[in-house]
Amino acid sequence: MISESRVGSKGELFPSKEIREKLGLRPHTKVIYRVEDGKLIIEPVPSLEELITQQPTIEITLKDLEDERRTQSKKAEE
Repeated sequence: MISESRVGSKGELFPSKEIREKLGLRPHTKVIYRVEDGKLIIEPVPSLEELITQQPTIEITLKDLEDERRTQSKKAEE
C-alpha cells in the first residue's frame, strides 16, 4: 500500500485514514518509529494481551540466558 501525506508545521506526521485503519491506529495509540536504510518504519506498540497470545520469536533455555548474562557482565566490567 502506498499513500501520500504531509508533515505538519510542528513536525507532526499525518498518515491517511486508510493506513491508520489498516494498522489499527486509533487516537492515543502508541507507535514505534525506526529508520532502516533511509526509510521511516512505523509500527503500533502491541498491547500486553497481544504479546501474551503471540508465539515466541526465539526460544532460549534458562542456562543460555544465564550464560549470556555472565558474558555481558564480564564485558561491562572490562
